[in-house]
Amino acid sequence: MKNKAAIMWGITVICLVLTIVFWFLMNNAEISYEEVSAIVTATSSKDVVNKKTGSRTTFYEVKVRYDGKEYELKNVHGLSGYSKGKSVKALLSNGKLYANVEGIKSTSPVAIVYFVFLFGTFAMFIVSATCMSKSKTKNKVNKSEGAVKNSPEEK
Repeated sequence: MKNKAAIMWGITVICLVLTIVFWFLMNNAEISYEEVSAIVTATSSKDVVNKKTGSRTTFYEVKVRYDGKEYELKNVHGLSGYSKGKSVKALLSNGKLYANVEGIKSTSPVAIVYFVFLFGTFAMFIVSATCMSKSKTKNKVNKSEGAVKNSPEEK
């Protein structure tokens, strides 16, 4: 069991190192986009309440028209500056319009791999800690059983 815990911690460290590597790759990645001007056609916001914690999250949706087509503007963090009929700056990348560069970076293939390793690292940390805890518990039980067998009362 000790060996299994060591292997799990080794995998966790590898995941952590790869997470850091992909973070740097994601932030230094060359992204291609074209800055365009689009006309806002509709805006909306939706409040979602977490039933357990009562916390509220607002999701914003902005629809824009560019080059005769309607797009949903991705990665919008608020509705200020997006009134209907207003011309706004948008970034065209891979057939989608984004409100900012971070939206493009966070949806790139390198970013997706980064997020997979990030969540994998957290999962492996939990698995490793659980495995190590079970290993320690099993060792304590084995030692206490050995102490009972060697006690003077049995002789």
